[in-house]
Amino acid sequence: MDYQKVSEPIISELRSILGDSGVVTDPEKMEAYSHDEVPETRWRHLPEVVVKPENTCQVAQVMKLANREKVPVTPRGAGTGLAAGAVPFLGGIVLSLEKMNRIIEVDRQNLVMVVEPGVTTGDVQKCARDHGYLYAGDPCSADSSFIGGNIATNAGGNKAVKYGCTSKHVNGLEVVLPSGEVTTLGGKCVKDVTGYDLLHLIVGSEGTLGIATRIYLKLLPRPRFNAVLMVPFSELSEAIDLVPRLMTQGGIVPTSIEFMDQTCIRSAERFLDRQLPHNTAGAHLIIELDSSTETQLLEEMEQVSGLCGVHGCQEVFVGDNPATQEKIWKPRRVLAESLRVTSPTYCMEDIVVPVSHIPGIVKEINRIADQQGIVIACFGHAGDGNIHATLLKGDLPDDVWEERKGKALDLIYSEVYARGGNLSGEHGIGAKRKEALSKYLDPVKMKTMKAIKLALDPNLVLNPGKIFDVRKEV
Repeated sequence: MDYQKVSEPIISELRSILGDSGVVTDPEKMEAYSHDEVPETRWRHLPEVVVKPENTCQVAQVMKLANREKVPVTPRGAGTGLAAGAVPFLGGIVLSLEKMNRIIEVDRQNLVMVVEPGVTTGDVQKCARDHGYLYAGDPCSADSSFIGGNIATNAGGNKAVKYGCTSKHVNGLEVVLPSGEVTTLGGKCVKDVTGYDLLHLIVGSEGTLGIATRIYLKLLPRPRFNAVLMVPFSELSEAIDLVPRLMTQGGIVPTSIEFMDQTCIRSAERFLDRQLPHNTAGAHLIIELDSSTETQLLEEMEQVSGLCGVHGCQEVFVGDNPATQEKIWKPRRVLAESLRVTSPTYCMEDIVVPVSHIPGIVKEINRIADQQGIVIACFGHAGDGNIHATLLKGDLPDDVWEERKGKALDLIYSEVYARGGNLSGEHGIGAKRKEALSKYLDPVKMKTMKAIKLALDPNLVLNPGKIFDVRKEV
């Protein structure tokens, strides 16, 4: 596809749409928009211009201009992604949604919150909490990620075991299509089978099919009681083997089941500059429970503690108030940052397997790490099979790192697919995993996705080059 450069006349038209303050052309100021949280320099590229719309009308006008002039547009939230999905590799326009940051409405009667995409997920959670409700989407990056980015990648997070990924909490979207046309999919209705489910086609499409400019989020009654258990195990295998049994044998669906291996425990300890309990343990599990009654919560806590004891835990630490719960959760929440300090060059993966295969895949990842002579820290959302296997460069020379990383990833992906898993549970494909997707994805599914992309974006102007490459037939 031949794209046009952003010319002076195009910049002039952008300024007429957005005003001078809404258009950035200074390379120094645009540098922050050239990357996300993927650390390697190969996943960076400077845009030709950054625009900051304040409303749907402006987003639509920018897309109409870009579609007419054949200029690529890369939509961007907070830039906390881990797949280079918001990086403008073809230059063009970065469309930042940071100014569209209003909470528009909390509809108590319909249990719906209406927000713009630039609101942080943490602010959504706080607003719901202040009104006595729960917004159950809970990525570890909640304080920094935008809800629009969560929509784009169908973010999972800590509460996905019980409450599901972001798509489960989205009732509707106002969407600007690549053509600049605007439509609303879903809304405040709980049910809707009026035609194709276009709403959930947009959720998880990584900004390649449309730009969400207004979001209708589902609210839930807030559970009155909750507790967080931190459970250390001598061996990683003991902790991981327990995970599928908590639900199958215990008959309980926890809010969260998270895990961190020994490398992660030590990394978090250094980052927080405080000693963690049982810091020599092979792994820590974090298990959160919530309930509408105190009696039920206590019964589930006793049952979970009993199962942990049977499977060899060293101890069960209970967080039953906000302060102790935050003390348990903090090391898990800072892991991505702490591993970045431990090894500034790293490769965080986002593999997902059926829950019953968690023990097998974690053991295989450790075997691959030993075989390839590379450190792989493992942590993640064990309760839903989503594991962040993080390859650390450390002191390895660049050429050795690239060789070992490549071999390790090939082996890990092969094992994941042999177990019925997939490349990404919540971070998305972006540009980083595009090559791997083309290798492992069912060709019929790939053909179908490309057909959808061409149908909605025939000029291939919206976030091109992400997830897969599409060649437009002339």
